[in-house]
Amino acid sequence: MGTLGFGEAMVSALGAVKTPRQTGYARARSGAPHPTGAPVLRDSVEAGTFEHVFFVAPAKGETDRLLRAARRILDAGRQLRSEARRDGRELTPAERLLTSLTAASVRVFEEILTLARLNKGRVFPSYDHLTQATSLGRATVARALRILEGIGFLVRQRRFKRVEGDGPGPRYEQTSNAYRAFLPKIVQAYLPRWMRPAPIPDDELQREADRIEELEHMHARLPAHEQAKAGLKGPLAKVLARLDAALERKERESQKEPQPLLNSFIKEISGVGLAGQQRNSI
Repeated sequence: MGTLGFGEAMVSALGAVKTPRQTGYARARSGAPHPTGAPVLRDSVEAGTFEHVFFVAPAKGETDRLLRAARRILDAGRQLRSEARRDGRELTPAERLLTSLTAASVRVFEEILTLARLNKGRVFPSYDHLTQATSLGRATVARALRILEGIGFLVRQRRFKRVEGDGPGPRYEQTSNAYRAFLPKIVQAYLPRWMRPAPIPDDELQREADRIEELEHMHARLPAHEQAKAGLKGPLAKVLARLDAALERKERESQKEPQPLLNSFIKEISGVGLAGQQRNSI
């Protein structure tokens, strides 16, 4: 798809996404009762409106590589804690983040990767499914997901769905989260060289820079009303921004550390997900 076609598709997709506010219902605050009586959590996006840009099918062997990386970081975190106690030094912010990884987190990550492999990257399991599949408690699963997201192994997106109800207008309720897995840059210095992604060729980097410059140039030439339309903010835009922020945040954290965390880097990070369960999301 050409550059112009991509821009038109994005404008169309963003304009088509409807939120409860746009459909005549006020946006609910985090955890507060929705005007219809159902709790819809903050930053939730309607199921079926964003998954086509959120989910990516994993490449062959990608889920196995991600799981090996997580297990390697679990061992590295234990070693870092041991060395810090022995040497009487404080852990750096990046080291503290890595040492937060737990065996339960890796087990939950393994289940998400399994679902991704089996379902071509479409991952939206319920908490009940994760607790049953991992034999962990619900609170442990919730904490494991927060840890994985904090390190950068996961990006999750809350979702809500429409349900039948009495009276006029649509009704909404929370459904399961969507998940996409990543290999965060912050962990790469602690992986053996054979587990690190290959550097991006210079010509590919230049092509990407040229593409971005062309998009910006085209946007600047649009009339004012078209620029406003192209810059439309909506649920889908928030989802895309969430994915971008996950990558940028990990890169900034890596650049603050003295370790050579950026010896190699990723342009295309395979995200992973599930087609499966729903409901019971937190």
